[in-house]
Amino acid sequence: MNKSLKIVFFGTPDFAVHILQAILEQKFEVSAVVSAPDKSAGRGRKIHTPAVAKFAKAHNLALLQPEKLKSKEFLKALEEFQADVFVVVAFRKLPRAVWQMPKKGTFNLHASLLPDYRGAAPINWAIINGEKTTGVTTFFIDENIDTGQIILQKKCAISPDETAGELHDKLMELGAETTVETLQLVSKNGVNPAQQSKPKLNKDAPKLFKENTKIQWQDSLESVFNFVRGLNPYPTAWTYFKNENEKKYVKIIKVQIQHTPHSHKIGDLFIENAKLGVGHRNGIVWVEELQMEGKKQLKAQDFINGFGDLTSWRVD
Repeated sequence: MNKSLKIVFFGTPDFAVHILQAILEQKFEVSAVVSAPDKSAGRGRKIHTPAVAKFAKAHNLALLQPEKLKSKEFLKALEEFQADVFVVVAFRKLPRAVWQMPKKGTFNLHASLLPDYRGAAPINWAIINGEKTTGVTTFFIDENIDTGQIILQKKCAISPDETAGELHDKLMELGAETTVETLQLVSKNGVNPAQQSKPKLNKDAPKLFKENTKIQWQDSLESVFNFVRGLNPYPTAWTYFKNENEKKYVKIIKVQIQHTPHSHKIGDLFIENAKLGVGHRNGIVWVEELQMEGKKQLKAQDFINGFGDLTSWRVD
């Protein structure tokens, strides 16, 4: 085992699990894992254990799941591990009392090329904004969100039709490689961190809610296409299908776009050559996969077969 470092790992989702697994495979000593508390979720209020916590239990790693990161009990338990470095991946903001604890510092892996796309959803917003390149960054945590000194950065191309889910998996692999390399530098005292430059305008990555995931059909065709793939598979772009009497909430999973003249009114839903289209000022948005509220996800053809007459329906 590589015992030159004692590590405490902080993380919650599957993305972080892959990074933790890579650290262990490189024989680094993970003294403990910190994850979010178990929570009840869903209609049955079943207990949900975070992915990182599940992994830690399965691999017999010491596990802390504090409700409050400033609690005396948690801080005392953390100090007892006498870690050299804390590694943070997809976790909540740490208080100063935590990130200042290890003698070699606390670093975070972020799924963007900082200072661009600081915030909770960098993978989604990079695609939504039509970026062709993104990457990952390791940096030392400071008082603010994603502003600390940069240790390493690695770039990654974004394909023209790539979804957030696909990019997530690519960056997960790149992030594992970058985190391990960062730990190797830390263990050899070879880190030469650099201050972040000033971030560019409109390149932040705020958390995604229902309010900011609704499709804006007045945007360009390319913007609609990027918005849908940037929210696929989660949290998913959405819109309303409506007529004079009804309004239905619909998740739009996958679309294609076509720059072509058409005779349909802007915003109208229509069927053409067994395909589901939306009239757009610059062409047509072809909806390929969608999900009505309370229903299962469907291919457009299956939706058309089951929905009935679409002639009076439009998007909103």
